[in-house]
Amino acid sequence: MGLRSFLHRITAPPLSGEQMNEPCKMVCVVNQSLKMGKGKIAAQVGHGAVMATMKAGVERPAHLEQWFTTGQKKVCLKGRDAEHLLELEQQAKAAGILTTFVHDAGHTQIPSGSLTVLALGPEIEATLEEITGELKLL
Repeated sequence: MGLRSFLHRITAPPLSGEQMNEPCKMVCVVNQSLKMGKGKIAAQVGHGAVMATMKAGVERPAHLEQWFTTGQKKVCLKGRDAEHLLELEQQAKAAGILTTFVHDAGHTQIPSGSLTVLALGPEIEATLEEITGELKLL
């Protein structure tokens, strides 16, 4: 999908007529076992946020619209390792939450293909809390 098509899709009225009244947020869970530097973490979280936003524009436009309306809240949390991120992804999928993985290209600090971030949502805050409520802030 081109940028213009994406922008049109997220700014046009929802086709389904689905309306949401609860605040939404996005959660990015960072793989702490990789020992990434602050700049690397920021870049990887940025990739995750952009990818999750574009995915929501296609798959969950009402959630994306509500997320934009309620301030685009994003939270970064600590994940133990890649296995932990995979476990969280399975729990999120079972709860119907959009999931997006970020794998590093391997150009700088870490090996190519490393799982760096799991982005969840945008989703209703309470729904995300059920999956990520016990994780610590980054």
